[in-house]
Amino acid sequence: MQAARLHEYTDEMDEALEIDEIERPEIDRSDGVLVDVSGAGWCQTDNHIVEGMWEEYVEQDLPMTLGHENAGTVAEVGDEVQLVEEGDPVICHPVQTCGICRPCRLGEEMYCENQEFNGLTTDGGFAEYVLTNERAVIPLPDSIDPTEIAPHADAGITAYHAAKKATADLNPGDTCVVIGIGGLGHIGVQCVDAMSAADIVAVDLKAEALELAADLGVGHTVDSSEEDVASVVGDLTDDAGAQQVLDFVGRDETTELGPEIVAQGGDHHVIGYGGHVHEPCQTLVFGEMSYQGDLVGQYTELQELVALVERGDVELHTERHDLGEINTVAERLEHGEIEGRAVVTPP
Repeated sequence: MQAARLHEYTDEMDEALEIDEIERPEIDRSDGVLVDVSGAGWCQTDNHIVEGMWEEYVEQDLPMTLGHENAGTVAEVGDEVQLVEEGDPVICHPVQTCGICRPCRLGEEMYCENQEFNGLTTDGGFAEYVLTNERAVIPLPDSIDPTEIAPHADAGITAYHAAKKATADLNPGDTCVVIGIGGLGHIGVQCVDAMSAADIVAVDLKAEALELAADLGVGHTVDSSEEDVASVVGDLTDDAGAQQVLDFVGRDETTELGPEIVAQGGDHHVIGYGGHVHEPCQTLVFGEMSYQGDLVGQYTELQELVALVERGDVELHTERHDLGEINTVAERLEHGEIEGRAVVTPP
């Protein structure tokens, strides 16, 4: 089968991956599930993996097939699999967990001590087939196209995970600021809107992104290249600040907004990454604010997100590309030229 594989780390996205002919994966455990990939989303994390940013955090054995946002049709199952069978449409949680370690038993699957992460620590879905396990697959209703929903496997549940935490502390009339209305942010604003009665403020540098936010029903948009974000948020909240901030950019210039725009007792959720948090301890104490990191959501959260998609509360804005165009996708995303999500379709 054909697969797009990372052979060495590089900053040159136009030569990030090579299309190789490799053996189709074989099920080697009783709970294994082989998925015929319909679509695999390209993520900013893929760019970071190509650059080698994850090498010091996880063990990576190159060459490796990337792609952690995968959906398709079940091609084969292990002897003990009961949840799905051949021919079922599924979306794949990117993490294959053991289910028996303490974090798994506590419901914190992203902390699994024995996990395998498709496209990060083991072969992923930029290929004709991807191997996963029964605990990672979620059956899809016939009304949902596996190709179209694929990016929700990571982008969607990451945005939903952050929005779910934020909306738990949002009351009607509160303000939630969403920074970065890109591949994750455009999902995040929809999740916040679907799960709360908060006033949403969308912040971005690009007119197209702000237009998308307005089309999605966001009441207030801020062009941070021309407007002072702190002043606008202050005016909208009578200088009280936003109870929750969702930062889908995660650069120094966005994280430093926290103390200026977060209300006392509020939270600045960091979802995007690449920058740093540089704040005096006194600033955090005085504002009693928190910076919270947000990792990929849980299996159950992906189920919940699929329910929102089926109800029409969350829509993905996608563009599709053949596997052979994968480095073009990587390069375009590196330059911020993709609105929404790019989905790679294998042969």
